[in-house]
Amino acid sequence: MIILGIDPGYGRVGYGLVRKEGSSLFYVTAGCIETKKTDLPAKRLHVIYTKLRNIIAQESPNILVLEQLFFAKNTKTALRVAETRGVLFLLSEECGIPLQEFTPLQVKLVVCGYGKADKIQVQRMVMRTLHLTSPPSPDDAADALAIALTAAFTKQWR
Repeated sequence: MIILGIDPGYGRVGYGLVRKEGSSLFYVTAGCIETKKTDLPAKRLHVIYTKLRNIIAQESPNILVLEQLFFAKNTKTALRVAETRGVLFLLSEECGIPLQEFTPLQVKLVVCGYGKADKIQVQRMVMRTLHLTSPPSPDDAADALAIALTAAFTKQWR
């Protein structure tokens, strides 16, 4: 079972892949897709779509897991992230990959055992769980791995 976790954004989209074999979890890869502020919105969304489509083609995940848009202080940012999420929903459907969502609170609770854990605590637990020698970087990639781990810990796989 390959799980693709995605931390949706507009300027940056974190992704992390985890392989689950029985009760064992293994790090596959993680990274961040960045878009240029100078590009038009359609171009930025196309970059996100194309790069994630390539990752899906290369890694063949069985499930795509997103962090739910919980709240945003900036309405413009919230709208742009919602547009990215729309692209991710389309990508999931187009590729025939089931999609699951978790709130930030759920991710922190499952990964750290505490729903108000900070980013450092989440990074440390991701690092320990996946036996990494250093924290995943950038933060968006670490968040995406935490999202993938949440699915691995909570979903009953066949």
